[in-house]
Amino acid sequence: MQITQNGFRGRGLPQNMMSGAPMASSASELAEKVVASHLIPGETPLVQASGMGCETWVKDERPRMGLGSFKALGAAYVVAHDAIDSGAEDMSTALTGRTYATASAGNHGLSLAFGAKRFGADAVVYLSNTVPESFADRLRGHGARVERAGDDYQASMEAAMAEAEAQGWILLSDTSWEGYFERPHRLMEGYLTMAAEAARQMPAPPTHIFLQAGVGGLACACSQHFRQVWGDGPQIIVVEPDMAPALEASIRAGKPVETTGGVSDMGRLDCKIPSLIALNQLAVDADQFALISEEEGHAILEPLSAQGLSSTPSGAAGLACLRGMELGEGARALCILSEQAEP
Repeated sequence: MQITQNGFRGRGLPQNMMSGAPMASSASELAEKVVASHLIPGETPLVQASGMGCETWVKDERPRMGLGSFKALGAAYVVAHDAIDSGAEDMSTALTGRTYATASAGNHGLSLAFGAKRFGADAVVYLSNTVPESFADRLRGHGARVERAGDDYQASMEAAMAEAEAQGWILLSDTSWEGYFERPHRLMEGYLTMAAEAARQMPAPPTHIFLQAGVGGLACACSQHFRQVWGDGPQIIVVEPDMAPALEASIRAGKPVETTGGVSDMGRLDCKIPSLIALNQLAVDADQFALISEEEGHAILEPLSAQGLSSTPSGAAGLACLRGMELGEGARALCILSEQAEP
């Protein structure tokens, strides 16, 4: 494990490096209202985990909306806002005639498929050739059209962007880049639902918060809300695979950077380019950026499974980092179990 202190904590990266990226939304009340009224209401549980070396609380996102991960709160939330903005009386046909396109390596595509079907739109999800066909079948089960493109996520994203522009479709990505901020900003706002629930459910403020990151959406939304609720008290640690240190490397460089490396088994965290919105917020809020190895990511799975908390190396990366840091009995940690175990 490698730990990097955030030298930009409290002040953020130089804004001339951030291409106009906004800070994260703080509209948690709006997020919860839209989820409850137009998606599927119901809080996910906060449970205790043992064997982590300190008092450990886990926000279990596996049951979220029946889709198996926190990502359910993202793309579907954006589509719900579009349906509301349409002014339609019948929400089930509010977006008939619209097509949304995205690339996905996992749960983001399911959220888009769910949201599009719920409000009468079409969804086209681009997958790289490395994504299992079983996942493609899950997408089709939610009404999405699946297209294969390229051998990695970036190739599938480029295909989605090109076809969306050619066909007049709406591109809905879960990351942000220069000139593309509005929809990912709204998408990350949906994640505030999870953070607001966790803050209410915690029996006492945590001393440490572990937030796993790919492009950084989960970590960005949660860190923003937790700072709002608990201030500077908790230490916030952002956790990435050491094969994909997009946020950590950007903090060290003092500007957004693209990283290179092998393919991590933490597939949903295997992102080489940070979301600019997420990086902008996390540079202010995070205290440390931690990189964990493939071995550390896998080693946590069996102890969690024995407690009924089965997940993946991606979903349990925050807990893997906590276990490796050995904080001691005086600490109180909050972690997110962000996705269910793969079949």
